[in-house]
Amino acid sequence: MPELPEVETVKRGLTKNIISKKIKSVQINTDKLRYPIDKAQLLSLKNKVIKDIQRRGKHLIIILEDNLQLIIHLGMSGVVKIVNTSEYNKIKHDHIILELSDDLNLVYNDPRKFGYWLVNTNKMPLEHKVLAAHGVEPLTDDFNAEYLISKLKKTTRKIKQTIMDNSIVVGVGNIYASEALFDSNILPTRASNTITKKEAERLVTSIKKILDKAIAEGGTTLKDYKNTEGKPGYFTQQLNVYGRANQNCYICSTKIESLVIAQRNTFFCKKCQR
Repeated sequence: MPELPEVETVKRGLTKNIISKKIKSVQINTDKLRYPIDKAQLLSLKNKVIKDIQRRGKHLIIILEDNLQLIIHLGMSGVVKIVNTSEYNKIKHDHIILELSDDLNLVYNDPRKFGYWLVNTNKMPLEHKVLAAHGVEPLTDDFNAEYLISKLKKTTRKIKQTIMDNSIVVGVGNIYASEALFDSNILPTRASNTITKKEAERLVTSIKKILDKAIAEGGTTLKDYKNTEGKPGYFTQQLNVYGRANQNCYICSTKIESLVIAQRNTFFCKKCQR
């Protein structure tokens, strides 16, 4: 599933290519993604100019004129591509195509169809129901040790579950939760309310560092993810624990272990993490 670094990479690619472009046509090739598609609302975007691209957690928000916003979630396998209109050839799972001015197409491809496209007419996009309950952004000053401790002391959930809770901090997905916990030497199975302030400081620093590094590398491609140019992310080469079960830890040579926490595969080093 594309996580915050992957969505941020897509956002930057869109910002570079489609700001000020007009939507010339909207082609819809499916009735349903995760939710049924409101075709009338999507078709109403024709002739609207794209004013800005924002990100909230794992959501892309395309700001259009006339107080319209297009909220996109990539789901498990969604890919947003920018291709030249004159060179575009439709392939399987190209579900939505926006033809833009200046010979550009924005194409949404999603084999598993767990993503969604929602048109919002509220002047305040962050009040939309899919965004309203989100917690703080991890790369902002609002995400700090004091904030995190205030949330951790209220729950006995495993620490990995808590930092993946979008109502607390948004966008720290499965890959980066495992990597940040390794970087901060904290076992993913620790009860949240046992984390000390010093450990919380390390964890906040690690989350920010890991996410920043992943963004710099264009995200992580394990299977489906590609950026707007169709290129994979290269942070895969820097993963210390994720996907490395039974391989030697790069720090201490202990075998990396894995278990399932809240239905998500979790990877850790029992010697480096406590």
